[in-house]
Formats: sequence, structure tokens, C-alpha cells
Amino acid sequence: MNKPIPSPARRRGEVEIPAKFIPVIVLVVGVLALASCSFKAVDVGHVGVASLFGKVKEQPYPAGLHFPVNPLLKWVQFDGRQKTHLETAAVPSQDQLLTDVDVSVQYRIDATRAYEILADTGTAEQAVEVHLVPALRSLIREQGKTIKNAEDFFNEETQQRIQDNLLQEMMAFLEPKGILVSEVLIRDIQLPAQLRARIEEKKAAEQQLARTEFEQQTKVVQAKAEREAANEQALMRERLAEAQAYEIRQINEAISENPAYIKLQALEALKSISKDPAAKMYFMDGDAPMPLPLMNLSQ
Repeated sequence: MNKPIPSPARRRGEVEIPAKFIPVIVLVVGVLALASCSFKAVDVGHVGVASLFGKVKEQPYPAGLHFPVNPLLKWVQFDGRQKTHLETAAVPSQDQLLTDVDVSVQYRIDATRAYEILADTGTAEQAVEVHLVPALRSLIREQGKTIKNAEDFFNEETQQRIQDNLLQEMMAFLEPKGILVSEVLIRDIQLPAQLRARIEEKKAAEQQLARTEFEQQTKVVQAKAEREAANEQALMRERLAEAQAYEIRQINEAISENPAYIKLQALEALKSISKDPAAKMYFMDGDAPMPLPLMNLSQ
């Protein structure tokens, strides 16, 4: 007797699904997919804005999980956290020189106006490019027109005035656009090349002048020291001369008061001459009161 041949699915160990259950399974899968689309998570620090067929919903969705939501909604998230925009602008001053000014703008997106931003401009990045950047560049140039000379940008009061004016005008212009500005700071200033060259030349001249003044002061101090040394030497010579004059006076007084003193000195001289190893002959003046040699004849 012939046995029935099993189907390929049964040979592989698979379970056959009755045809009547297939529509039910498809329906369940569709319901689950639809239910999963009814959940929407908004990231931390963000606000969600939904639109349906081109119409933006005014009510924003804060950070967190939202259920149920229309699965047909199109979502855009706006980062409402504090951000910084960096800008470098060539600012002309009244002397027709261009100064590069680096500015930082601290801002954040107004969550309550996120739907207006999406409807009028687009994403947060597009709002910054459309509103913040052009306004900042224009206002910086307008502030430059109040600066007489380019080097005045380095004045602390001038920088503070520019920052305050930029902050007030940026806040007034951008707040209705949904961008809240909290601070405007000048980070760096680069003067024009020709002005930097003049400043370097001036600095070099000042350094050379300082070196010259130092050398002159050094020479003055050295000359003063030499004068003091010369005065000291002159004083020493004067004291030495006074000492020698005093010694001569003492000797003269001793001679005048004691005539035998010179005879004693003559005898001492003769004694020294007699000790001279060289063969010498001396002639003495016998009539003189003191035996002093008159002439010396060597060999």
C-alpha cells in the first residue's frame, strides 16, 4: 500500500498556518505597528513640534514620552538649551580701516515660540542663519561707525559700550523671532595690518628710547662714580701731602732744636756706605762741621 508523501514544510519541521488565520495575524501586526507609532519621545532639553499635512500644531511637546499621538504627525525637535554662536566680522571705523572683531553670542530657543519658528522660518539652525547671523553682522558694522580710530577698539570703555549696545539691540530684534539672547561678548580684536605695523614700529622706537635712556643713566651713574673715586683719590693725596709736610715740619723742628741730630744722621749714612761691597773711595771735607762725603770714585 502506498504511503502519502509529506509536504516540504512538514519535512522541515515547520508548522502550517491555516489560511483562515492569516488575515487575523496581518490585522494584529498592523495594530501593533500602529500602536508603536502612537508613542513619541522628546529628547532632554528639547521641545517637540508636530505638523499634520503642512499645518503646525501650536501646542509644543515638552521632553519626555507622549502617548497617544497621531501616527501621521511629522515631528521636529528644537534644542532649547543654552548655545553660543561665534562670529568674526570686518568692522570699518571712521578712519576707513577694517578691524576684525570676534564676537560670541549666547542664546537659546524660546520653547513657547517653537511652533512659530517652524511655521515662519524652519528649524532652529535655520532660524539662527536667517535671523541671528545677519542681524549680528549688521549691528557690529553699525557700532563700528561710532569708532573714530581703529585703535580705539582696544579701549576698555569702548568695548563695554559696544557689548551693551549689541546686547540690547539683539534682544529687541530676536525676541519676537523666538530667539532669546542673554549675553554678547567681544572675544578678540585684530587691528588692520598697516596699523599693526605702525604699532610695532612705535613699540620698537619706544624700546630703543628706553634702552638709550638706560644707557645714558648708566653713563651718568658711572661718571658720578668716577668723580667720587677721583675726589676720594685727591683727598687721599691731599692727606698724604699733609702728612709728608707734617713729617718735614717735625724733622725741621727736631734739627732746629737739636743741631747734633744732623751729625747723627751723617754718621749713620757713613756706616751704611762702609758696608757697601763695591770698591769705592770717598773724599771728605775735613773743615766741614759734619763728615759728609763730597765725591765718590769707583774702580
